[in-house]
Amino acid sequence: MNDHALYANVIDQPRSSPRGAGQHVLVVVSDPRETELLSTTLGLAGYRVGTADTGAEGMARLIRHRFDLIVWDAGLPGQESLARGRRLPAADRPPMLFLTTCDALQALLPELGPGTEDYVTRPLRIAEVLARAQVLLRGRPGRHPTRPSYGDLVLDDATCRASRGARPLDLTPAEYRLLRHLLANADHVLSKEQISRYVWGEYRGDQAIEKLVSRLRRKVDRENPALIHTRRGFGYRLGRGDG
Repeated sequence: MNDHALYANVIDQPRSSPRGAGQHVLVVVSDPRETELLSTTLGLAGYRVGTADTGAEGMARLIRHRFDLIVWDAGLPGQESLARGRRLPAADRPPMLFLTTCDALQALLPELGPGTEDYVTRPLRIAEVLARAQVLLRGRPGRHPTRPSYGDLVLDDATCRASRGARPLDLTPAEYRLLRHLLANADHVLSKEQISRYVWGEYRGDQAIEKLVSRLRRKVDRENPALIHTRRGFGYRLGRGDG
C-alpha cells in the first residue's frame, strides 16, 4: 500500500465511525507505516495504544501489561509467541484482531477462536478495523481500570500496585505478575511451568519460581489468613485454607 492510500484511510473516515472508550490496544505490526496508521487512527477514535514490531516484543508487552485488545500482524515471522499468548488463562487473554492478506486466509480461518478472534484483510480499511475492534471489545471494561480482589487483597491493574487491607504491598514487576496470575486463577493450583511462562515468558526452573513465590508470600501473608499455598508436587494456589 502506498502512502497516499494509507493516509486516505484516515482522511476519509466518517464522523460516525465506531469509537472506543479508553480501552488499551496493543498493535503488533512489522510495517512502520501501518503501525503509524493504526496507532494514529485508534488514538483519535478514543483508544489508548501501545505498539510492538515483532512477535517476541508483543508477547513481552502482553506479559508485562494488561491490554483489552491485540491487533496482530498474521504475517509476522516466528508465530510461536502468538501460540504462547493463546495459552494464557481466559481471564488474562484479550481478544485478537488479525491483519492478513486474502491469500493467507485459508490458513488463518480454521485457527480463529469464535467470538474472541477476528480478522481484516489488506489493504486496510480503517472503518472496518474500528468496527471489528468494537465488536470484539463489546462488554469488556473501558476507561475504568479493573481492581481484582480476593478478600482483603486488592490489586490495581492501572498502577500495578497491590494492598492487603490498609497495608500497601511493595511488589516488584515479577511479583505483581505472579500475584495477578494467582488471583486470576484463585482456588486453582498452577504448576511451576504455568507460572514461569506467564511471569517471564519462558521456563526458568524450579529454584527461580520457588524464590519468587517465597518473596511474594512474605509480603502478602503477614496477616491471617494465609492466602498463598503450596501443593507439593503440583504447584501453588491462592485461596483460603491449605486444601
